[in-house]
Amino acid sequence: MLRALALLLALALPAFAQEEVVLGLSQNKVSITTNFDGSEILIFGAVKRESAIPEGEPLGVIVTIQGPSEPLTVRRKEKRFGIWINTEAVEVDAAPSFYAIAASDKLDELISSTEDLRYKISIPQAIRSVGAPMSVADAQSFSEAVIRIRKANNLFQLLENSVELSEETLFRTSIAMPANLTEGAYKTRIYLTRNSQVVSEYETVIDVQKVGLERWLFTLSRQQPLLYGLLSLAIAIISGWGASAIFTGLRRN
Repeated sequence: MLRALALLLALALPAFAQEEVVLGLSQNKVSITTNFDGSEILIFGAVKRESAIPEGEPLGVIVTIQGPSEPLTVRRKEKRFGIWINTEAVEVDAAPSFYAIAASDKLDELISSTEDLRYKISIPQAIRSVGAPMSVADAQSFSEAVIRIRKANNLFQLLENSVELSEETLFRTSIAMPANLTEGAYKTRIYLTRNSQVVSEYETVIDVQKVGLERWLFTLSRQQPLLYGLLSLAIAIISGWGASAIFTGLRRN
């Protein structure tokens, strides 16, 4: 009975259910140094199949890179009596520090809203905001403000038609990661879609870590904040004294 049921389920599955991702990355680790000015990640791969390419709806490829998520408070400012002041505030439960989407076509043509809700692919779906005070009438605008600001800082990216897809088998794209990255594990996901449905997904991680002097200063600031503050003060005093000495010497000459 169980064997017969398994056979029926296998026959009921569409042909594209056998498609899988074989992925490659130009690098799986990004090192943040004192002169770090960003990094470009090349993502390439192939689609592995056990049968011929399915006919009908063409294959779509979506690639996402998501940085560590963190809660944040979004405040609205209004001008009252000639002064800008904070009025309403909404707590966003989790927002990615970095989020990029690369797609082989327009995103809304590759995936349905139902699948987007299920897999949390689009930028709005990547932000989790469970509730807001009853006094805030348009709580959605606060999440939209987060998206707008982080897009302006290149931390949120939507790169449609940027995945090159050849013969529905080979694909490649590149995503530029800015200099102002947060340290942590960056979840990298690849989705294959047909008929606006996800037929396969693959996930890996890119590690973003501070190294060298950056790592030492970061660790010092977290583990020994007093010593870090004193060191920063000493560097500021020495720098000011050095600049003053150079300026005095130039004036004498």
